[in-house]
Formats: sequence, C-alpha cells, structure tokens
Amino acid sequence: MKKIAVFTLLLLSFSGHTQSKGMFSKDPIINLENFQKQRLYFGYFLGFNSFDFKIDYKTAGPDIQVKKTTGFNVGVVADLKLQEYINLRFEPGLYYTKRTLNYPNFTTEKDALRDVNSTYIHFPLLLKFSSLRTGNIRPYIVGGLSTTLNLSSNSKSIDDNVQQKFRVKSWSTNYELGFGIDFFSEYFIFSPSIRGCFSLKDELIRDNDPNSPWTGNIESLQSRAVFINFTFH
Repeated sequence: MKKIAVFTLLLLSFSGHTQSKGMFSKDPIINLENFQKQRLYFGYFLGFNSFDFKIDYKTAGPDIQVKKTTGFNVGVVADLKLQEYINLRFEPGLYYTKRTLNYPNFTTEKDALRDVNSTYIHFPLLLKFSSLRTGNIRPYIVGGLSTTLNLSSNSKSIDDNVQQKFRVKSWSTNYELGFGIDFFSEYFIFSPSIRGCFSLKDELIRDNDPNSPWTGNIESLQSRAVFINFTFH
C-alpha cells in the first residue's frame, strides 16, 4: 500500500500543478459549470486494491499470518443526482487480488501456505455527499453497501485443504466508507478517492474434517480491503 500512496500523491501533485491556473488561482476559470446539474451521468474508473482477512478464533493460539499484495480494479460508474449535495452511485467493477495465508505449527511449506487468488465482481450502491464547490474543486464523502461475487472461491470443490484447496463462499456482503475530491478540468472531471470495504459475514467454507488444522479453530473469516480509484466523468 505504500507504493499506492506514493503514486496517488504524485498523481495529485501533478494534477494540481497542471491545473493550478484554472483551479487554485485567485479568480479561477470555472470549468464544466453546468456538468453536475445533470440528473444522470456516467463514467469509468481504474485503480488499485489491497485485500486482507479479519480472522476470529474459537480458542487463543498463534495467529494465521496474512500476506497482502496490490491488486487492480476497473469498472464503470452511474451517478444519479438526488439533491444538490447528494448523489446515488452504482459502481460495478472487476477486482483482482491475491492473499497468502501462512499457518503456524506446520513443518512444510506445502501445508503451511495457502494462496487465495480472487477475482471479484463487485456491486456497490453508494451515497455521495458533496461539499460546496470551491473554484474547480469539490471534496466529498461516500458510503453504502455492496455485494461481491468471488469467481475464484472454489466453493463447489469437494476437495479441501487436505488436497490444498482453500475454499470460501461465492457471495459476500459489505459496507463501505471513503472520501475523495472532484477536480473539474476543461473537458472532464477527474476524481481520485480512497475507500474501505468491510465484509459483514463469515466467508469461510470449513474442511470436511471438523478438527481440521486449517479451519477447525476459525470462528469467522471476513474480507476487508482498501480501494484507491481514479474516476473519470
């Protein structure tokens, strides 16, 4: 996530520098002044993600370590104006990510490591609360609910961790919170944002053996993630 944060800061700095005359001057030229008066408009986004697991245990013991990687997001945006400062947003997208679980108390890597590759189709329905527009800048906060289909869940597999198959449920529900800034350029709106996504239910499919060393002591396993998206309208 450090690389993502540095990239975001560099991009925002570049955007601010290139648009400084139109956005940050004392008397800026107002770009796309009537754009947000539209009832409905569309866009697309590209971005990065970092997924983790929140793991609760039945009994105390050594924690399972989760190694995170940086994934990639792409999707579309439909934005419906409800009120001057409130919009309803639907942002379906495709999210790629990978997590590696490192189990303690195993002597071989074959048993200790489980790669969890995930391809998500993500369906968030969000409310966007915007502030007053200042020149060509408009900050906002966003929050709502989402549902996610994991195409790589292995949920239909009859094999389990004994055969090195780590299984999770296909569908999950989540809540999301975040913030962003709309930058109004001459021809389009550029909107970087950061958002947290938190699963609301247990996603783990237990092994066939109730005393499995991989799943037997897990009370619940829930995804959580950070999204950094760059939206263009």
